[in-house]
Amino acid sequence: MSRLDKEAGYSRRPLKLSGFKLLGMAFSTLGIIYSDIGEPMSRLHTDELPPSTAATDINPGALLILRQEDIVGGISAIVWSLTLLPLLKYVCFALEFGTGEGEGGPFALYMTLFPKRDPTDEQRSLTTYTTMDSKAPCEKGRLGKLANLRWPLLVWAIFGTALTLSDGILTSSRCLGRLRCGGHRSRPAVCDQRYWGISIAFLIFLFGLQPLGTQKIAFFFAPVTATWLALLGATGIYNIVSYPAIWRAYDPSRAILWFVRTGSYDNLAGVLLAITGCEAMFANLGQFNKAAIRISFAGYAYPMLVLAYLGQGARLIQDPTVIANVFYLTIPGPTGGGLYWIMFIFAVLATLIASQAMISGTFSLVHQLIGMNALPALRIKHTSRLNAGQIYIGALNWLLMIGTIAVVGGFGSSSALTLAYGFAVATVLFVTTTLISVSIPFVKHLPYILGLAFFLFFGFLDGLFWGASLKKVPLGAWFPLGLGCLLTAFIVFWSWARGLEDSFDDSNAEKLSRIITRRALDEKSPLRKPVVNDTEGVSNDDLHLSHSVEADAEEELSTQGSEHHIPPLYLRAATGESTVLTRIPVMAIFHRNDAANRGVPHSFVSFLQRYPALPEIVIFLSTRIVGVPHVPEDDRYIVNKVRSLQGFYGVTLRVGYLDSKTPSLPVLLPYLTSIEARSSASPAPVIDALTAAVHNATHFIPSYTVISRRSGWVPWVWVRRILIEEIYGRARVIFPDYVAALDAMQDDTIHVAVSAVI
Repeated sequence: MSRLDKEAGYSRRPLKLSGFKLLGMAFSTLGIIYSDIGEPMSRLHTDELPPSTAATDINPGALLILRQEDIVGGISAIVWSLTLLPLLKYVCFALEFGTGEGEGGPFALYMTLFPKRDPTDEQRSLTTYTTMDSKAPCEKGRLGKLANLRWPLLVWAIFGTALTLSDGILTSSRCLGRLRCGGHRSRPAVCDQRYWGISIAFLIFLFGLQPLGTQKIAFFFAPVTATWLALLGATGIYNIVSYPAIWRAYDPSRAILWFVRTGSYDNLAGVLLAITGCEAMFANLGQFNKAAIRISFAGYAYPMLVLAYLGQGARLIQDPTVIANVFYLTIPGPTGGGLYWIMFIFAVLATLIASQAMISGTFSLVHQLIGMNALPALRIKHTSRLNAGQIYIGALNWLLMIGTIAVVGGFGSSSALTLAYGFAVATVLFVTTTLISVSIPFVKHLPYILGLAFFLFFGFLDGLFWGASLKKVPLGAWFPLGLGCLLTAFIVFWSWARGLEDSFDDSNAEKLSRIITRRALDEKSPLRKPVVNDTEGVSNDDLHLSHSVEADAEEELSTQGSEHHIPPLYLRAATGESTVLTRIPVMAIFHRNDAANRGVPHSFVSFLQRYPALPEIVIFLSTRIVGVPHVPEDDRYIVNKVRSLQGFYGVTLRVGYLDSKTPSLPVLLPYLTSIEARSSASPAPVIDALTAAVHNATHFIPSYTVISRRSGWVPWVWVRRILIEEIYGRARVIFPDYVAALDAMQDDTIHVAVSAVI
């Protein structure tokens, strides 16, 4: 098997299942994704149709005559909203626009437009490299036309992602706010005092479950949600039988005429709450797969929800007095009967687990942001051997819990939370539509007219909902808007600062021959640039090396007559002087921390400038986490030898997301000795040196100190220094890139300071 075939096998791909395994995953999605869109609080709000009329304002007879067509129109608006947005837009279209790794959400759409460059081992070279390597693949073809829109699209995608993250707080807060009053509207102050402790206790319990992982949580929650949706559907069928004419709601003209007749644009804000949670289907794509989500929604959740809404509308037409509390008063049988209490218990349970959809989705979205260097690195725990997308982020989990508790206590009523939540959902809907519209021609390579048609149709629908929710900003929607803007500002700032740091790494990458020379430098005898050659990758079944004729000649000249003596090497200084480097019998492992992965890392140069002693064995190590849980021990290392300098190697460590990231030197040693045995004329001294040095190995990790460069407008220089040095620089110390690596090597690890002027 070739190296490319192996790399393809280790790459993360969307999970593909079939048969009972696929059905099992589809069942699991019920407890995670649809716990929000199927929770009863949406119905408790949307059943107030039209909101401008109350049962106490007019007598039941007049209400029946006045509201019958309005009820059908309102239910029609809900049914068609469920059909066009969750079913058609998200299930049919959006799920096709996930990343190559199977991730979804607004930021995933941006990642498909501007994918992060992941250099392969063939591109990495310690002695030579070309500037063409720094060009990302998205700069070619159709995607090249979007180069000037990179930052505007990034900010727009981040804004949508930030509002989705706000949903993670608002969903829990809204559901717990309703729980505090037990679903009743009377005496909210008394309810708040009585149920405050219960709400906080449940929040702690819910977030305390998250370390178990998505699959285990779904094992408990999926049966509850499945039973809850089945009860909704059965109740809906019972009520529809009493008034089958409610099926007229599937006529879209009923919804249009309802808006024309009532003239109330605010009604859309109530209809919007019937589809809250639909964005979770796309955000949680990485936790499951598109086939499972489609089966569970189209085959189960959607028909159950439609039946429930149609049933409520039919019962409301038959008995207008149930407007006081449509959900509970439309349950078959007497109030307080057996079925009533069964529905009540499952309604409470569904309310409690409703926030799980956005909690899991938040983990996936933050994982995407961290992967694109748009957020500080956090410790990520993979909770499934089957699906790499099922993750848990501890720090984020507890921050969400604290934020939810603060929001529950800060908002005086659940209605204000509902208004805030509706605005966040409407904005995310519109952001997703715009990014999919761009992706249709530029990622899927379909005609531009299809992208325009998608934007005009779904953008019109999303714009209607967004306009209605925008009017609620003074009433509570200001919270997600403000929180989203703050998160957007921070993520954009981090992306900008991290981009400067990556540019510094890329622009300052040096060839090894420009740092270490074979002869001293002086003004009378300037150094002639040595002939250098590309390194060759070696895997466990591909240990042969090939190189150019010039490289053969150079190696022969450099080693002729010196089989038992290593010629002295010199460190080239920026001033043009050179310093002799004393070789010491140890092994130094320099861990790479740069995105370009070209040339030699800054930590190596900084080390030599401070301590002009060259280890006999030098390894430049790159750690790559691949898309499988475990990589076999005999296939973890890819070794590259530097032919022009003895004892220098480039190594890539491939680890699964459940493997330890600590390199095993006893496993690596046979790779090094094998490559020397096949490539060196006299391998015995080198192999002996490798065997001896492996017991004296020291790990070197770069520790960056960022310094703001001084240029441009003086006030901006001052502001820039605060942003780069005081905020970003200090945060980089708190959140280093090596969060989960090298835990077992603290005693033999040295942090090398690197000054980065960005």
